[in-house]
Amino acid sequence: MSTSISPERNDSDAAHLASLGYQSEFKRDMTPWANFSLGFTYLSPVVGVYSLFAYALATGGPPMIWSFVIVGVGQFLVALIFSEVVAQYPVVGGVYPWARRLWGRRYAWMTGWVYLVALLVTIASVVYGAGPYIAATFGFTATVDTAIICSLAILAVATIVNFMGTKVLATAAIIGFTAEIIGALAVGGWLLLTHRYHGLDVLFDSFGAGGGGSYMWAFAAAGLIGVYQYYGFEACGDVAEEVPDPGRLIPKAMRRTIYIGGAAATFVCLALVLSVADIPAVIAGQDTDPVSTLLDQAFGPVASKIVLAIVLISFLSCAMSLQAAASRLAYSYGRDDMIMGSRFLKKFSQKRHVPPYALLVAAVVPAVIVIGSKVSENALAKVISFAALGIYLAFQMVVLAALRARLKGWQPSGKYRLGRWGLPVNIAALVYGVIAMVNMSWPRTPGAPWYDNYIVPLSGAVVIAIGAVYMLVHRTYGRSDAPYDDAIPKKTNV
Repeated sequence: MSTSISPERNDSDAAHLASLGYQSEFKRDMTPWANFSLGFTYLSPVVGVYSLFAYALATGGPPMIWSFVIVGVGQFLVALIFSEVVAQYPVVGGVYPWARRLWGRRYAWMTGWVYLVALLVTIASVVYGAGPYIAATFGFTATVDTAIICSLAILAVATIVNFMGTKVLATAAIIGFTAEIIGALAVGGWLLLTHRYHGLDVLFDSFGAGGGGSYMWAFAAAGLIGVYQYYGFEACGDVAEEVPDPGRLIPKAMRRTIYIGGAAATFVCLALVLSVADIPAVIAGQDTDPVSTLLDQAFGPVASKIVLAIVLISFLSCAMSLQAAASRLAYSYGRDDMIMGSRFLKKFSQKRHVPPYALLVAAVVPAVIVIGSKVSENALAKVISFAALGIYLAFQMVVLAALRARLKGWQPSGKYRLGRWGLPVNIAALVYGVIAMVNMSWPRTPGAPWYDNYIVPLSGAVVIAIGAVYMLVHRTYGRSDAPYDDAIPKKTNV
């Protein structure tokens, strides 16, 4: 595939951006394939499925796999709304500039704040989650100290890749996507061909998961594996100023991330479910790590190391893509003079064509969170609990802003438009998002202290409260003169 970009294309993209009030310093070196790969590696089917498979199978049994279908449809609706917005406003930073143009400065500040905190926490959770796999790959005991060292090593590699510029990031994203999709197909295919213990009918058998109560509650809890899987498509829009013809290509990349990433995740999960020999043992808590057990049985000690190496590449690629998204958001904040430290966040390296200080934020904050696990792993778990809720909340703040703007007269004018389907899709996307957030926040540990039982909504409330206090004390957003609230047609006096 040719990566050359015609001068006419560059001029057209620059003119569109100028009409939105910006002159970009980024280079449009990210091909459509690389843009899709960035979203795919952020979504990361391998990381999502391998991290939550044991919990989901133990909680809901094999039928938990259907959550991938349900959530995939819901998030596809969200991606359609995002596609309309990014096509009209292809500005670096994603949800923050979208909310800014759809609603206003204060609303955008809070949307971006929630999303930025969630991204930084997610980076920490991904690199920390890679620790046990690194230990298994290289044959040492996983401890808190080794987990921290491994996490910081992965974070350092991801940061170096990001500092090398858009072209290197794009190449790394493609390599990560290739390794992950080949690994998913190869591992899943091998398991289904050589190690399958069950037929498809098992996907309708709960094996008694959920106890004697209604299975719906067990399925809702286990369905978090699907809820936590389907985000990453928005990263395609976070780098909008690094993609040629973004109004046309980014919506395509977002949609492909959903259905290709979702299909890969579902396939991996299907292969694992059908290949677990003793599902009742997993549900009973006798086998707490069915993935490692299965890989050792199916591949043996040598081949399983190769599989684990592919898994590690997936963790690295995911961290790298998350860091790229977080740094572009922080840079976007700084460029609009919206937050304390903006003069550093908006600095740009003309040599590498990246925002260096924004990238440092996306490296240092996750590193501090990871190092904090030395003091308390329980505290780390509480911090990480906000990650998925924060991302979903930021998504729904954009969906809500789009619905409000649409009802006030906004007519999407980008290269991608839903037309008459816009309003019903927008409403359905919002309804889905609210249900998903309620499911994430639902208390499910009645024996735990109340603050642990409600840790997810409490963590969300704390992040929002801190943001609100900052906005009250330090009204930086009010000094920003970058364009805002221009999606809705303004009434003119005749």
